[in-house]
Amino acid sequence: MNKNVFFAGLILVASGLLSPPLALAAGLIYGLSFAHPYQLEARRLSKFLLQASVVSLGFGMNLAEVVKVGRSGILYTACSIAAAMLLGLAIGRWFGVARTPAFLITAGTAICGGSAIAAVGPITNATEEEMAVSLGTVFVLNSIALLLFPAIGWALHLTQAQFGLWSALAIHDTSSVVGATAKYGAIALAVGTTVKLARALWIVPVSIVTSIFKKSKRSIRWPWFIALFCLAAVANTYARIFSFAYPVLSHLGKLGLTVTLYLIGSGLSESTLRQVGLRPFLQGTLLWAIVATGSLLLILQGWIRL
Repeated sequence: MNKNVFFAGLILVASGLLSPPLALAAGLIYGLSFAHPYQLEARRLSKFLLQASVVSLGFGMNLAEVVKVGRSGILYTACSIAAAMLLGLAIGRWFGVARTPAFLITAGTAICGGSAIAAVGPITNATEEEMAVSLGTVFVLNSIALLLFPAIGWALHLTQAQFGLWSALAIHDTSSVVGATAKYGAIALAVGTTVKLARALWIVPVSIVTSIFKKSKRSIRWPWFIALFCLAAVANTYARIFSFAYPVLSHLGKLGLTVTLYLIGSGLSESTLRQVGLRPFLQGTLLWAIVATGSLLLILQGWIRL
């Protein structure tokens, strides 16, 4: 019975019929209802899929457009990411959140949600529970933003450019930025996607810095899959002879991340969730509220613009 239900859920999420938040929810429901028949195997597979998904997502990035936008706002982006990281870690300490999930939630909020967490999670040696809590927090807030942001934009009469910029700065994942801005208009979609992808490039320096700070007496564990992520983005931009394959690979990356969330959620039990508690979610929510409100006010005042 346990095995049949597990594989049925796995096939369902791999089909793409479920969004990442629903995939995580399905995994959690399974983990809380049944004893996992493949605990060790699922853990190993989820670690591999996280890294492979990050690489595949690189095939959806156009470096020419991303670098053009990123170059114009590189100083602001660096300062805003640094400020969000410091603020998030401070909030995490204030709420008494363990260091690793506090860092993962902060990185996901500051840069690009699940992709950032997937990138830095293995570097920090995060456990399945810590990854699940961090990814779950980000994806829940993503779902809220997808519904809330367009309503706020219309209420405040934001222009499409303003809304696209705000979405890119305040919504965690690129997929949710695309969803929210697509509802608002074509210009909002173009601005939001480009700015968000430019911000996503900061996964690389943040991952490298994380590796350096996490070093032990042994050699540094460099995140080589991040280098592959960059090569994938370069290929998508310049090696157009294989362009027919890039959308497929990018889509597989999104599916891989969705399956990973199901596997991670399925490995959780009631006892492990009780140990984690509500504090990480409160940390992520407060940090996101500050980032979203602060960036919106700066855009309305004209201090942040394209």
